[in-house]
Formats: sequence, C-alpha cells, structure tokens
Amino acid sequence: MEFEFWWLLVLPLFFSLGWLAARIDLKQLLAESTALPAAYFKGLNFLITNQQDKAIEAFSEAVQANTESLELHFALGSLFRKRGEVDRAIHLHLNLLEKKALEPQQKLAVTAELAQDYLKAGLLDRAEELFASLDDDRYRQPALRALLEIYVGEREWERAIKAATELERLSGVPFRTEIAHYHCELAVQFKLANDIRQAKLALEDALSANKNCVRANVLLGDMQMEDLAYKAAIANWKRIEFQKPEYLGLIAPKLLHAYQALGKMPDGLSLLQSYLQTYQLPSLLKVLFDATLTEQGADQAAKLARNELIKKPSLNTLDQLLQARTILEGLSPKKAQSQDTQLMQQAVRHAIGNRTTYHCEQCGFKAKYHHWQCPACNAWESLPAEPTHV
Repeated sequence: MEFEFWWLLVLPLFFSLGWLAARIDLKQLLAESTALPAAYFKGLNFLITNQQDKAIEAFSEAVQANTESLELHFALGSLFRKRGEVDRAIHLHLNLLEKKALEPQQKLAVTAELAQDYLKAGLLDRAEELFASLDDDRYRQPALRALLEIYVGEREWERAIKAATELERLSGVPFRTEIAHYHCELAVQFKLANDIRQAKLALEDALSANKNCVRANVLLGDMQMEDLAYKAAIANWKRIEFQKPEYLGLIAPKLLHAYQALGKMPDGLSLLQSYLQTYQLPSLLKVLFDATLTEQGADQAAKLARNELIKKPSLNTLDQLLQARTILEGLSPKKAQSQDTQLMQQAVRHAIGNRTTYHCEQCGFKAKYHHWQCPACNAWESLPAEPTHV
C-alpha cells in the first residue's frame, strides 16, 4: 500500500481543530466554575470531610449568593433531609414552588424533591399525592417505588399490587415474590373479615403470580384444616416440597396434627421420616423426634437420634439422644447412670445455647419466630426457613 502524501496536509488541520475544541471546552469549564459561589466549594469540602453542619452553612450561603440555581437548592434540601431537618427542606422547596417562575420540567423536579421531604417526614397522604402527580417518564419509576413503599406501609395491598405490576412492566425488574405476598396479605385480611371465599381466591392469585409462593400453600392448608378438610390440607402442605423444601420444617407440626386427626399418625411419621432422609433439616428432626417420643416411646426416639447422629454429628442430635437415654435410664434402677446422662445433657445444652433465632439476610435483624416479612427492613422472605441456635 503506497503512502498518500496528501495526509501530510490534512494532519495539521485536524490538530488545529482539536486544539481549538479543547480551548473552547476549557473556557466553558472555567466560566461555569467561576460562576459558582465560593461557598459551594467550601460546602463540597465539608461534605468530603463529613462535616455536615458546616456543609449546611456553606450551601445556605451559596444559595443566598445564587438564588437562581435549582441545583444548589436541591443539594441543600438533600442535606436537610439527611440530617433529619425535614421541616427546613419542606420550607425550602415550598418557597421554590411559590416564589420562583419555574419551567414545567423545573416544577416537576421541585415537586419530586418536596414529595421526598413529605415521605421522610411521615406525611404519607401529601407524599402520595405528589408522587402520583409525577407522570413524566423520568420520574415515573422512582415515584412508583415511593408509592409502593407508602402502600405497603399503610397495608393498602390492592394498590400495592397495581404499583408493583406497573413498576415491573416499566423497569423490567421482577416483583413476583412481592406481588404474591401482597395477595397473601389480602387473603389474611379477608379471612379476618370471615370472607373465606375471597381469601382463597386471593391465595390462588398469589400462586398465579408466583408458583413457588410457599406462604400461599401454608395459608390454604390452614384454612382447610379449620374446615376439618384434613386431606385437602395435607395435599396443600405436601406441595411445599416441590416449591421450596427448606420450608418443610415450618409445616411439619401441622402435617402431624392433620394425620392425627385422620387417625393416621404412623403415616405422618413415615412422611416426615422420608422428608428427613431427603433434606436433612434440623427442624424436621426436632418435630419428628418429639412426635416419636410421644407416640412410640423413648426407645424408638433414641434409635432415631442415634441413627441421625451416625449420619451427621450434631450437638442438637446428641442432646436428643441424651434426652431419650435419660428417660430410659430413669425407668431402670441404675440411678447413678441416669444422673451422669443428665449431667452430659446439661453440658451439651450449655454448649449449643437454649434459644433459636432467625437472622434477616438483608439487615441482620434477629427474630424469635419466623416472619415472611422482616419487621426491621421490610424485605420479603429475607428470614431463612431454618433458625440458628444462640
């Protein structure tokens, strides 16, 4: 390929154009930076060094020096919210709406800021009204997220379902788990109002939204159990194995109660035994051990614990074995041996602790009982199915 000499003539031109463009950008940058008040840069420095009180003073000074800058107002308002001075943020943004002649897009931006102020202040009715008015594409998704937070907080589940469905459509982010739980919450409300038909329909909607919604089958089984439809309740609870088997421990006592009501306790014990062999859940072993101890005696309970201890060494299983051995030895004349077993059991229980808790995987909140929604951070299904000992 031959070298084209005419490129030698063009290269200086390109260099000159690039230099000129750089000069123009540099001049523009310098002009913009000199237009900003010095207090703005002081405020930034205070933010970087985490001196929020001084940052607020600096930005307040910057706003007074440049009253036309919405960005400075928004920065100051955001600082007020972060510091918990929501009243000052509200006053700032209301003044903008009342005193400044704003373009439509500017008015939307101020409205969005004011809506956040109201939400932070707990003025949910005012926040909801403003967020609902933000129908511009740029604000629609954040507004829907805020509205969803409001609806969940106020337990307005039908509106929460609509907001989550719309947000899912716009963002492409799935909300199937949340929507299913909203339907379950509706079912609980209907049940409390003795509208069992609507409650069951809501649970069917939950399963339509998310086929793996364990909670829906738990609630359906509970309602059928109350109607004395034991076989139907068992059928619903059995479906959990094909949804999320780690939750089988939650419904194991319910299953045994239903089998007992049918006069088929051995079938119930056999079912839990098969679940235990397949999934090795500590909560299943505890329910099965207690039921075996009650129904079949300490000897069978000891065999169960011993077999599980051989498969998987565990202090909890050792505690169960010692519990059964203490009962068996208490029936014999060898009292000294029984006392030794009791001492060993006490030592094991001291080692493993005597309380179980559920830890939220999102925020670390500790709960004594299982919750479908974390009481601290409001995340759904963030508490594990199996508790831990503390």
